[in-house]
Amino acid sequence: MTPDQLAGAARAALGGGRQLEAVERLAGGSRKGVYRLTMDDATTAIAYLWEESENYWPAAEGDDDLTDPFSPGVGLDLFEAAHARLDSLGLRVPQVHLVDRDRTHYPADLAIVEDFPGEDLMDLLNRDPRAAERTMVRLADALAAMRSHRAPSFGKVALIDGGGTSRAASCEKAALDFGLRCLAEAASRDRRIADARDRLEERLRELAAAVRPRAEYSVVHGELGMDHVLVDRDGDPVLIDIEDLMYFDVEWEHVFLQLRHPEGHYRRLAVEGLDVDRLALYTLTQRMSLTAGPLRLLDGDFPGRDFMRGIAEHHLKEALASVALV
Repeated sequence: MTPDQLAGAARAALGGGRQLEAVERLAGGSRKGVYRLTMDDATTAIAYLWEESENYWPAAEGDDDLTDPFSPGVGLDLFEAAHARLDSLGLRVPQVHLVDRDRTHYPADLAIVEDFPGEDLMDLLNRDPRAAERTMVRLADALAAMRSHRAPSFGKVALIDGGGTSRAASCEKAALDFGLRCLAEAASRDRRIADARDRLEERLRELAAAVRPRAEYSVVHGELGMDHVLVDRDGDPVLIDIEDLMYFDVEWEHVFLQLRHPEGHYRRLAVEGLDVDRLALYTLTQRMSLTAGPLRLLDGDFPGRDFMRGIAEHHLKEALASVALV
């Protein structure tokens, strides 16, 4: 990506006679391109590009099925719906400077949003836990606001807010179906999972059968690690990578937080009253997802290969240990 390719979009987004001086690709995005734009007066912004060449994930059947809550969160429509919902709840999300769905400025869907240079919350926690305390308190408040919201049905925010419905009968059924798909995918790529496939499938079905019916759907980020939280100048948390936002069981969010932050950061965000049966099902389901997903990503040309292998190996071993102990 060069300044010439985004110069028009940057001028339209930021105005004021500014000229685009530099474009820097930021690490971390696997489904969209994320670029920092620096203008000639040092003003900065972030460009999101939903372009096929920016998506490291090999295509798979069902990727574009919005009726599946766990289909990939890719595209400007999902971003805009998630941004609107979080903003309506009073949560801090990057201000949108420009949306270009007509491809006036670039031959792909494009959004230019507010930049927050500096550390994400993960880096701040690791460097100075005391300095991060204020942000963690506010993040807990943000999660409470998301948890308190009630949606009429479960599924992707873009789908439900647009009047659609998910195809599964319940959150737990959607999670079971997802877990079984991930199990099959992981088994096709790793012999250890293949050898334990029957036991893992039986365990997923047992856990799903133990879940009691419930129709109470909250706002769930889906991949809320501290590295998906930026920090503004006032110490407020800013949620990013929001395209997977959905209405779902709040337990899904807390399982991801626990798996992502086992070293203790999660305890500041923990809440009481979560359903233990849902937690158990969603833990194994996410273990399978965090095995299958990285292995699938490695089929392509994703650059952080050792990191992804490490994620897959960790969760593969944890999944196998869970059935060995049953």
